[in-house]
Amino acid sequence: MASFITVQLKKASEVDLAKPLCKFIQQTYPGGESQAEHCRAAEELNKLRKSALGRSLDKHESSLETLLRYYDQLCSIEPKFPFSENQICVTFTWKDAFDKGSLFGGSVKLALASLGYEKTCVLFNCGALASQIASEQNLDSDEGLKAAAKHYQFASGAFQHIKDTVLSSLNREPTVDISPDTVGTLSLIMLAQAQEVFFLKATRDKMKDAIIAKLANQAADYYGDAFKQCQYKDTLPKEVFPVLAAKHCIMQANAEFHQSILAKQQKKFGEEIARLQHAADLVKTVASRYDEYVNVKDLSDKISRALTAAKKDNDFIYHDRIPDLKDLEPIGKASLVKATPVTVPLSQKFTDLFEKMVPLAVQQALTAYNQRKADLVNRSIAQMREATNLANGVLASLNLPAAIEDVSGDSVPQSILQKSKSVIEQGGVQTIDQLMKDLPELLQRNREILDEIFLTLIRNTFKKNKLLKSLRILDEEEATDNELKSKFKERWQRTPSNDLYKPLRAEGANYRNILDKAVQADKQVKERYQSHRDTISLLCKPEPELNAAIPSANPAKTMQGSEVVNILKSLLASLDEVKKQREQLESDLKSVNFDMTTKFLTALVQDGALNEEAISVTELDRIYGSLTHKVQETLKKQEELLNNIQNSHQEFSKMKQSNNESNLREEVLKNLAVANDNFVELVANLKEGTKFYNELTEILLKFQNKCSDIVFARKTERDELLKDLQQSIAREPSAPSFPSVPAYQTGPAGGNKPPASTIPTPAPRTSVPSKPQPPARPPPPVISAAATHTTPVPPVTGTAPPPPGSAPSTAPAQAQGPPYPTYPGYPGYCQMPLPMGYNPYMYGQYNVPFTPSPKYPNPGQAPYPGPQQPGHPYPQQPYYPQQ
Repeated sequence: MASFITVQLKKASEVDLAKPLCKFIQQTYPGGESQAEHCRAAEELNKLRKSALGRSLDKHESSLETLLRYYDQLCSIEPKFPFSENQICVTFTWKDAFDKGSLFGGSVKLALASLGYEKTCVLFNCGALASQIASEQNLDSDEGLKAAAKHYQFASGAFQHIKDTVLSSLNREPTVDISPDTVGTLSLIMLAQAQEVFFLKATRDKMKDAIIAKLANQAADYYGDAFKQCQYKDTLPKEVFPVLAAKHCIMQANAEFHQSILAKQQKKFGEEIARLQHAADLVKTVASRYDEYVNVKDLSDKISRALTAAKKDNDFIYHDRIPDLKDLEPIGKASLVKATPVTVPLSQKFTDLFEKMVPLAVQQALTAYNQRKADLVNRSIAQMREATNLANGVLASLNLPAAIEDVSGDSVPQSILQKSKSVIEQGGVQTIDQLMKDLPELLQRNREILDEIFLTLIRNTFKKNKLLKSLRILDEEEATDNELKSKFKERWQRTPSNDLYKPLRAEGANYRNILDKAVQADKQVKERYQSHRDTISLLCKPEPELNAAIPSANPAKTMQGSEVVNILKSLLASLDEVKKQREQLESDLKSVNFDMTTKFLTALVQDGALNEEAISVTELDRIYGSLTHKVQETLKKQEELLNNIQNSHQEFSKMKQSNNESNLREEVLKNLAVANDNFVELVANLKEGTKFYNELTEILLKFQNKCSDIVFARKTERDELLKDLQQSIAREPSAPSFPSVPAYQTGPAGGNKPPASTIPTPAPRTSVPSKPQPPARPPPPVISAAATHTTPVPPVTGTAPPPPGSAPSTAPAQAQGPPYPTYPGYPGYCQMPLPMGYNPYMYGQYNVPFTPSPKYPNPGQAPYPGPQQPGHPYPQQPYYPQQ
């Protein structure tokens, strides 16, 4: 019985998964124990890959289990990590499993920054290792037969899954070993071998011959289909073709043998002999052509004994007519195998290392939700702050509450003293000056990060200007990629840098736009500060100096205790209460925290997709609805209070005696109140600006690392692709074609030999093996009639002559199929080797020069020329035939 076909494993290059995954985790997920746990999981994943791919695997279940666990882990991290050329860029390099390489070119390999490519190659190795484990099973035991059938069906399913998904997983043409045609053929081969195992088990269990015949016939059908799929292609190792052809014949012979037993039981002795004769012919074909790969002696002896006995009984007893093969009923088929579908997890011991990490879709939804939440909170806070500033501006323009507190006319009002104390406690102008000084430095640091990514400058420029300290890494890599693209043209098959970097450039342009807006805001803050700096400085002075700077005026004691003043005091107290309520609302808005992870995960499980906008809007309205309603209430209440304050102030102004001194004093008090409000707002703006620049620095550093990682990965991919291109060029032939054969070589003496190009080449390893024939030797010293006999060379017509004893086929010419004798339904065709005639150059294959005997020339061939005559410009070539 022929040995089972196994598939070689693909070899992978070493890749460090831990570093890029940890960097992504640190940039994406908040710090703490969860982040550290995710990083440890990344380290474990890297170790698992080394165990699965970084060493030679034994043909054992434990090795297959390691591969399956790694494949399951790849499937689990696919929705959690954005593996792509412009995010987590990890280049996976795999060699072709069937390419043995060359001395100078090396093996064919493909490097892609695609997790789908890694999954495909790992699954290929799972199927290949399963085929090797199945071939090592002891088929003499039930356990071994069951294990072999199980592994072959799993291998068939793995290869079928690759066939269905490989083109969608990759963004370019795959290597030959994982192409859809190749893995489709491998899947069918594994299915045929699983069917053969069931045939062996049925034979071992001595099941009914009718069932065994159907199982064998189905296996023969699988092997025949596999051979037809690969006979036109040179994708699989050449050793596979003869094994497939031999197994097709062997399984067909077994089917005929067991069907002949059934015919004998039904007393159809002529059919029994016809089927046994067909089985014997099939076995003889295998023995004569594939003895290097199979051993069918036992099967041949069994069929021969049965055929001899059947003929003897029929000749002496039954005298039943032996029907033609075309008149026999076809043998039925029974398939007990099917490809095992690939359903994750494949390993029964699989445990997800990143079980606590949410999928990337949920993470993106959380990011979008947080952005919506921040917009809502910032919008509400901005409305309240704008209303408070408006209220402060109105009060300052009315000189309230200083106007109703200024009863003596020569002392500082209490509200002004409180404002002055508050400004002094916060550091006064020194605080603002320091904050203003820090802003340009923070801005400059952020600009340097962007310039390091984007600016294109000469290398020594950064010595003169810190802003221009390095080349822009994206443009530099893109220029190199464009140069190689123009050099290699269509050979340079990878995503253009220009297309790959568009999202990065858009993100960088967005950051630069944010910085430009921040610069404009800083400019406005600076102008505002310069216009109020003197008044703020006045607020920072001690009370005597402040009182001296405020003009004196006649006292307005008559206004003290009036109804208008009391109304104004009551309205101002209500307005202060609204301001305090806003401060509490702002604190509440900032402190609300709700984890949406569970919501998004539940929606993803239930619907298979996320409608982030609908879920986020609903939840934000539920969480912040009451707070935003209170914000709107404070705005309406303030509007009513300000209207009442303005009306009461008009009555107050009419009752109050006014003169130049009092007007001047009131104007100074107004300016001091406005200065206090501006100081509070400037400090808040500058602190927010400082916080903004610091947070932006962290974001830009992550962006810079992201760009550096992508460029580094692109450079690694570029080096790998350049190496592959150089090896591919080295493998190409130096000359496009061989020179034409001279005319004198096509017509040697003794006959007209047709050109060598007309001789058809048999399919690899499927024609009858023949040992090379040495060149014709000189005849023995005694010349006899027998010595003069020459074997005629049959004319070559482009097709091989039919085997002796076979009837001429009327079927049209077709491609070569499995070489078995012709019978109805299978018009086979075998191209037999041609007899080898004399070739004067054949000696070169054996490194033995041919020296003709001068005494005994070769009969049927013209004699060789004599010794070289003087004056010949070139040496004589005695092995050329004389024309």
